[in-house]
Amino acid sequence: MAVLPKQLFYVTNDRLCAFDWRAGALAPGPCFSADRDGMDAFARYLDGAQGTRACLVADLVEEDFQRCLLPHVSGRAGRTLVERRLSHAFRDTPFRHADIQDRDSEGRRDDHTVFSALTNAAMVQPWVGVMEQNKIPLAGLYSAAHLSAKLVRRMGIAQNHLLLIAEQGGGLRQSYFQGPYLKFSRLTVLAAHDDVIDATALETAKMQQFLTSTRLLGRGDMLHVVVLAPSARVAALEQRCEDDPELAYHFIDIDSACARLKLAGGVDTAEQLLLGLLGRDSLPSQYPPGAAGRFYQLWRARLALNCASAAIAAVGAVWLLASLWGSVRDGQEATRLLAEAAQYDARYRAIMATLPPTAARSANMKAAVQLDRLLGATAPAPAPLVALVSRSLERAPAIRLLALDWQVQQPVLAQTGAGAGATLVAPAAGDTTDPMAASVVGLPSAPVQVLRIDGEIEVGPSDYRAIVDSVNQFALDMAGNPGVAVHIVEAPLDVRQSVKLSGKTDAGDSGVKPRFVINVTWKP
Repeated sequence: MAVLPKQLFYVTNDRLCAFDWRAGALAPGPCFSADRDGMDAFARYLDGAQGTRACLVADLVEEDFQRCLLPHVSGRAGRTLVERRLSHAFRDTPFRHADIQDRDSEGRRDDHTVFSALTNAAMVQPWVGVMEQNKIPLAGLYSAAHLSAKLVRRMGIAQNHLLLIAEQGGGLRQSYFQGPYLKFSRLTVLAAHDDVIDATALETAKMQQFLTSTRLLGRGDMLHVVVLAPSARVAALEQRCEDDPELAYHFIDIDSACARLKLAGGVDTAEQLLLGLLGRDSLPSQYPPGAAGRFYQLWRARLALNCASAAIAAVGAVWLLASLWGSVRDGQEATRLLAEAAQYDARYRAIMATLPPTAARSANMKAAVQLDRLLGATAPAPAPLVALVSRSLERAPAIRLLALDWQVQQPVLAQTGAGAGATLVAPAAGDTTDPMAASVVGLPSAPVQVLRIDGEIEVGPSDYRAIVDSVNQFALDMAGNPGVAVHIVEAPLDVRQSVKLSGKTDAGDSGVKPRFVINVTWKP
């Protein structure tokens, strides 16, 4: 959302200045005084601006900072601890902020925390109230001191002890940093007759004494002072501010700072530098905006819905274009195929015109070829069934074949003429033979085949159990094939209960071997 326009408002003790952030550039707007007339003018200015999110930056004298050590507690308990200590430190204002910076390297490793608050809420609440009445989506309430910490990190000027001094809309802001962390900040209001150059040197000396007295700055520590000023004032500041063994000045003009931060032109003051960073980056709110923040949540929900609608519309448009292109391509392909088919038809007619006349039509010849292929695939043949018998005989060495009788089972024709199949050949007049059914020759499917097996058993004549077992095992082996049914027509020994056994086991011709007859029915 960094590319979307923003309304930026800079609040000081006596006025509010409006800025517009559009297309990556900051444009200054009107300023409004902190009185009834200014509030009314500000309300009129906000009329019709409900569709643009806003950010409010406070640069006030009434901003307090406190440093403390907190036990390192994470999760919900840690947040509750910070909120309770923060409310005890600043009871009379809702604009409170806690910044957990780093931890002790020894002992309990407590958290180094900086509490800050806008102690005089009356300096901010009227402006926030006007924005709430006009339903302005207030994205966040920020502090100029906290934004200066982002400025130090982006410019890469962090030191162990750094004092950043800049003339801003509220006066002369002095912010003390240890590394990248803000530890303290104060604002000195300048009167109309005060000289900024002299005030910079005097306030630096006062700030150095304060930091030494509060033990933020130790004896012998070097304090680096970075002064942000317009280009026309840098030379005078260099003459007025002199270094000493514990103090080193560094002067950065606004144009050089803009180049380091890669901000667009038109930035003339330090507060515009901070607003440019806030406009380019979407930062979380530092102080709670209160009830005015709900309009920002509604704005985000509306933006999300609009983006989702745009995405759906874009996908629909792409799908529609793809469908149209597919239709055009299919139409072209159909036209090409029709033209190709017409060419093949013309070539076919030309070839057929050169051929001599035939007795049979091409359609009949095509049907004959198809019928021949069908007969080749489904016509009955003894080879598959004989192959099944051969495999079973390999597992029955005592059985020897005497004869095979292969037949195709004749289907029963219905009296209505719609039986197993139409006749293949119509009988002549006076012919009394039965017509051959089409199913016998494999139309429309392979017919049932019957194979009669005559065989004998090559075992001892008195080993009746082996004789019976050989035939039964052969029959079971054949019946195990898919579609095969086996019926023992004549067994080598009749073991039925109704038949009387006669003869002697050791009598008879030793050259006569037991014989059997089996019918094997196979449906392919």
